[in-house]
Amino acid sequence: MNIYCCGCHAEVEARLTSGREIYPHRKDLHDLPFWRCRCGCYVGCHHKTKDRTRPLGNMPTKTLRDARKKIHNLIDPLWKTKKIARGKLYAMINDRLRYVYHTAEIKTMEDAREVYRIGIAIKAEIEQGKS
Repeated sequence: MNIYCCGCHAEVEARLTSGREIYPHRKDLHDLPFWRCRCGCYVGCHHKTKDRTRPLGNMPTKTLRDARKKIHNLIDPLWKTKKIARGKLYAMINDRLRYVYHTAEIKTMEDAREVYRIGIAIKAEIEQGKS
């Protein structure tokens, strides 16, 4: 399957593997499918669906994966604590980015920084009761 690799900056022929290879120390992930690039970048799959090997997004570098986690740590509590509906939050992010946002599709650290800045601004607005 061809998947965009953020390490190679290109669509690459990814290899289907398992969590046993990606996370050898995590037995709970051993049976889950992952796509891996020859450079080492990888992405998980929508394993709870009918198409259990469909990639969750592109294959990020470790640095980009960490940035995506930071974004989720910022914005997820906003909708999980019901301060704002998840759909409304993502619509606000989409409006400011001017494209349909999904964390798993972030390809560059520049894009990750922009989403994070937007997340900080939206969080401040929510906490001030402006949204």
